[in-house]
Amino acid sequence: MSEYNEKIPDPKELEKELGDFLAKKFGGSVKLATPIVMPQAASSDEGEPPPKARQTINFDLKPKDLVSYLDQYIVKQTAAKDTLATKICTHFNRIKHLQSAPDDFIDMVGIIKNNVLMLGPTGVGKTYMVRLIAKKIGVPFVKGDATKFSETGYVGGDVEDLVRDLVKEADGDIQLAQYGIIYIDEIDKIASSHNLIGADVSRTGVQRALLKPMEETDVDLKVPHDPVSMLQEIDRFRKTGKKEKSSINTKHILFIMSGAFSGIDKIISKRIADQKIGFGATLSDPSKDGDILSKLKSEDLVEFGFESEFVGRLPVRTIFERLTELDLRDILENPNNPIILGKKLDFAAYGIDIKFQADTLAELARRAYDENTGARGLVSAVESALLPFEKTLPSTTITRFAATRQVIDRPQESLDELLERPGDASFRQTFDRLAEEECQRIVEYVTANRKTFGEKYGIQLTASRIELAAKAYCSLVTDIEKVLKKIKTYYEETKTIELYFIKNHGINIVLEEEAIDHIIEQCFRDRGKPEDYYRRLTADFEHGLKLVREKTGRTRFFITREALEKPDSFIAGLLRQASDDHLPLSPNPDKLLKG
Repeated sequence: MSEYNEKIPDPKELEKELGDFLAKKFGGSVKLATPIVMPQAASSDEGEPPPKARQTINFDLKPKDLVSYLDQYIVKQTAAKDTLATKICTHFNRIKHLQSAPDDFIDMVGIIKNNVLMLGPTGVGKTYMVRLIAKKIGVPFVKGDATKFSETGYVGGDVEDLVRDLVKEADGDIQLAQYGIIYIDEIDKIASSHNLIGADVSRTGVQRALLKPMEETDVDLKVPHDPVSMLQEIDRFRKTGKKEKSSINTKHILFIMSGAFSGIDKIISKRIADQKIGFGATLSDPSKDGDILSKLKSEDLVEFGFESEFVGRLPVRTIFERLTELDLRDILENPNNPIILGKKLDFAAYGIDIKFQADTLAELARRAYDENTGARGLVSAVESALLPFEKTLPSTTITRFAATRQVIDRPQESLDELLERPGDASFRQTFDRLAEEECQRIVEYVTANRKTFGEKYGIQLTASRIELAAKAYCSLVTDIEKVLKKIKTYYEETKTIELYFIKNHGINIVLEEEAIDHIIEQCFRDRGKPEDYYRRLTADFEHGLKLVREKTGRTRFFITREALEKPDSFIAGLLRQASDDHLPLSPNPDKLLKG
């Protein structure tokens, strides 16, 4: 820490330094005008200021809940999901537990943070998984690149800037920022070089700069050598007449590091081979062990080029598996994957609805696998296959596009056919078939995860409601989780219609589940809200049900889907039943509308 961080400059010194800076920069054309600061009146309360209330976090997520959430978005990586979900949930639940404990037990010495080191090839979902976790937990999240640190040698200030960025992500809320997550990618790039004679000062310096923030230190939010920071300090002093020391403690900030660690498998293999030398040893070729990274030890990381103190601050380690061609296809078929959703959004921006054939997704996965860049290859495979259509179709009248296997195998030929016969019935039939196939895939996906989704959103996922969710997903450009959230919201709002009806009309209606689904379906179709449907319900049923009430004295009615679709016939049936002198009324009047 430099001498600047040990002492907060006096405001007058700040003004002088700024004046000198402006004079050198702009000559005499720009000067700093400082208004007189009137000291604030002393408080009448001579006692000690009241102690600040202890800040606590609201966190109750369990590891299994977080794993279930990640399963919706990430294919494979079971061990990594289990490790990250468990240790991150434990990290935040432990903070919550300590904060609820008596003051005497809070400051425990020697507690080690669950900082995480993730190892795995590029494009397997490391960054994506951390972003999903930060979003789910709702804490500030900052991503940094270790390669940028290594360019400038001793970069303690740059490392601390990551902590300051957490405050910016938290909109200036320091208390919230101190529970954030800092993610540093390509951390393997700051390992010292193996073939360098002498100390690799630059990379070793970056590692040492990270040591204190990864454990616990106070990071000053004001940067003394930054003119903007100095101006902010002067402005604050003008308003309050006081000098404030603003800092953030990194005790509860979780650090997650990741990297491909190319070549560390050789270090592990050599260690294992050396250990097997001797009488009775079983000789094998460690390089053929597909699970070699799972045998990683701290000494391997030190041999790779990390300081032992740095390795010790990353107690949690998890390995990401290399993705197979089948894994890449599963990613594309996942209804929450951002690659296909993003491409749908690209075409939707021009008013074009695109549907993908299953064989198309399989072929795109094969092409991506050949690039050997993991899931990143999927993006380039999709983009290169569809770019000619994304360029040309927006200038036509085509609004529905079927991305079949033929389309990506023979793009120019397929594009010419579309342009020559844009209204051809065969194109429309193909699109409708792909739309049905997509809808069926979503039905199967939600059905397979029915229990998880049902518990998560607190709704009963019947077969008809699952089909409703699938239709809504296929008509919108969004992930299935947002669709289910919307169904839950619509469901709760629809139930309030019953309260409105009895309050405004004195008639107790009970909407059957299938009737609620009908209203939700209408809301998705018309982009409306259940409260809009209430007006229609009043127009269709108010007078008829009041007439039935006058004839029968009944005030409670069950409304079915059929009743919503044919209200006139429904009311007429009720009136016929009420006026029939020969047939007794239903023995169960509450079920009258079902008859």
